[in-house]
Amino acid sequence: MILESPFIRSSLIEPRPFLKWAGGKGRLIQQYLPYFPRYYQTYYEPFLGGGAIFFYLTPPKAVLMDINSELVNVYRCVKDSVEPLISLLENHRQCHSRDYYYHIRSLRNGDSLERAARMIYLNKTCFNGLYRENLKGEFNVPMGRYKNPQIFDEKLLRAASDALRNTEIYAEPFDYTLKLARSRQDFVYFDPPYYPISPTSNFTGYSRFSFNQEDQRHLKNVFATLAERGVQVMLSNSDCPFVRELYADFRIQTILATRAINSNPGKRGTINEVLITSY
Repeated sequence: MILESPFIRSSLIEPRPFLKWAGGKGRLIQQYLPYFPRYYQTYYEPFLGGGAIFFYLTPPKAVLMDINSELVNVYRCVKDSVEPLISLLENHRQCHSRDYYYHIRSLRNGDSLERAARMIYLNKTCFNGLYRENLKGEFNVPMGRYKNPQIFDEKLLRAASDALRNTEIYAEPFDYTLKLARSRQDFVYFDPPYYPISPTSNFTGYSRFSFNQEDQRHLKNVFATLAERGVQVMLSNSDCPFVRELYADFRIQTILATRAINSNPGKRGTINEVLITSY
């Protein structure tokens, strides 16, 4: 049975993202609404990040992926062990201070729950909610200037756990989707690191693995292969000649987005992005 996408509901759907994430799509969903497919059976999101589209659609069956294994671990813990995770986060909240932040940031080991709680804590207390690693895979973002950061919302985490109940979550690269999505009953949404449109906008990766021009071309080939199978594919990216030429054979829509991450507040503002669909 093909299930109707729930985006047609009249009100915003809880849950919502529980992590801050560069390039999160929460504010763009209203512009995306006309372009979501009406019918599909399984939803795939290979660049999971904050998961705004997944949490909005709340599909009954989903396959979520990201190459960032620590991020994947967080989602698995929220899905399977939300109550002990909340207990660990409460301890972080009570202990939070500048010295505590840098102590927790320096840690490298721990079980899956400890690592998940650490990542959520750092995400909510670091500068601008950025996720950045050095070449050794070590998180290296400085502490943010928050007087009273909301490190977690237990109700939101429980709602996210419920939404994740019927998902499969993998630490895999985006092209792993080729092994799974096969027909029009599948809907794949790609939200890759954007192609930089200026030398100062080159925030192309949230892990030690970069995402270069060749990766963008490989992603386009994966997009095209899925489209040839009849899979319904949607992708967001920068609005620039390179991206428009790469996807010239597909439908391209212009989206007005807000640039929120810049060290100079005067350079934050609106910018065009593209939304590309195969259907």
